[in-house]
Amino acid sequence: MAGIALAFQQGIREHLQVQRTNAMRPLLQTLPLRLEPFDEAHFAGLLALNSDPLVMQFLGDGSPATPTEVHQSIDTAKARWERFGFSWWSFIRHDSGEIIGAGCVQHIENEPGNPVEIGWRLKRDHWGHGYATEAARAMIGFAFDELGLSSVYATTHPSNERSINVMKRLGMRSVGLQPYDGTLAATFMLEKP
Repeated sequence: MAGIALAFQQGIREHLQVQRTNAMRPLLQTLPLRLEPFDEAHFAGLLALNSDPLVMQFLGDGSPATPTEVHQSIDTAKARWERFGFSWWSFIRHDSGEIIGAGCVQHIENEPGNPVEIGWRLKRDHWGHGYATEAARAMIGFAFDELGLSSVYATTHPSNERSINVMKRLGMRSVGLQPYDGTLAATFMLEKP
């Protein structure tokens, strides 16, 4: 596992670029994607993403987000960027400029002091093309190299096989079902090599 993790980290460094548009809100770049911190300019793309019932089925209560909730999520993410130096990014394809997903580095259950997790969601028409893995690698690189964390977690509904498969591709190891937001979540962890 350590060899896989080391090769994985070296792979991140080969194609991840971190640019800071300001001190607290870094832009991450990979070959196919640009990860931009949430901003009001992303509203339409995030609404399209978060209002799809299939995208949201394993998140929160499974309900699609309303426009008001999307505006609130942008405001909350911006505040967390300022407070913690990490939060949510929009995943934007370099070739089309389209927002195809979103992901985060955040405290588990949004409780400061809890360990840090990564998370992601993608538009349905971009499932199965490696974008979640690509974006997650960028977020892990940010967490380890920029934030200096020694480990990160990822959680999902136990039936969300797509996300569990991404976690496994990232070299994360299962730590079983753990309490999360009033339920039990499949929980995975990756330690910095």
